[in-house]
Amino acid sequence: MGEIIFVDDGSDDQTTDIVAEFPVSCLPSSDRGPAAARNTGWQAARFELVWFVDSDCVAHADALARLLPHMDDPKAGGVSGSYGIMNPDSLLACLIHEEIIERHLQMPLKVDFLATFNVLYRRDVLELVGGLDERYLKGQDAELSFRVTEQGYDLRFEIQSLVKHFHATHWLRYFRTQRHQGYWRVFLHMNHRGHSSGDSYSSLIDHIQPPLAMLSLGSLALLAWPSWRWTAMVPFALLMLAQLPMTGRLLSRLRQSKYAMFAPMSVLRSYWRGLGMSLGVLKYTAERLSGADDLNKGGDPAGQDQ
Repeated sequence: MGEIIFVDDGSDDQTTDIVAEFPVSCLPSSDRGPAAARNTGWQAARFELVWFVDSDCVAHADALARLLPHMDDPKAGGVSGSYGIMNPDSLLACLIHEEIIERHLQMPLKVDFLATFNVLYRRDVLELVGGLDERYLKGQDAELSFRVTEQGYDLRFEIQSLVKHFHATHWLRYFRTQRHQGYWRVFLHMNHRGHSSGDSYSSLIDHIQPPLAMLSLGSLALLAWPSWRWTAMVPFALLMLAQLPMTGRLLSRLRQSKYAMFAPMSVLRSYWRGLGMSLGVLKYTAERLSGADDLNKGGDPAGQDQ
């Protein structure tokens, strides 16, 4: 016994007409962002467990069945699964997908955050923490996880639960999205201290790459002095070295030369994330100086394109 709730976050195509053909509830969210859309859905749910699946994902037939056993433990507040891929003909989509899978392969059963593309939460836990923070346009899934664990609940990861995903195929659009991720990551880690050094999904070597990218740009000024030119190259050299572990793991597991492209993709991504983080630091500092406590006051200067 269950129900399906579809939340329409301001679509401007034939989405509502298509949804009307199926026995599901369709609720409007008025283009308020993913956190607000998910809150609209779980608040309308009538059952004790709430399964979130993103609109650009197609769940495997056993995806939910793989998650449910974890919730037999009353200490488990939520459990998430992994990805399949819907567009393997795209190089960018493959690079994104296989990096995620490589990270998922390293994740333990108990984790410290859950992503919302395929996640099962207890409804009473969502009520306890007040759901997702709608001020976050990115990173709201990690932010929710932090508050759930602060209440003493465990979070779990089930790699056998899969939803196929339409990963990004447009390079510039993907990098713009990474800029937004960097922007909101500043607020996430400043408001939830102690997570910036790494987590179940990423490590310190991942987190230092955007700052290294920005430092490499700042170091270009040193090229004007011959005796400092080698020093100017150090941040960029470190950024390149930081790509070796993941690139090596992808090439070793997949044995396809195209995954050597992960290194330049990841370097470019670091610059875009670093730009977003720089904007986030400026915004966060301005809000602290002005005494503002609204994360989204004035909006994300980087925008919201997906």
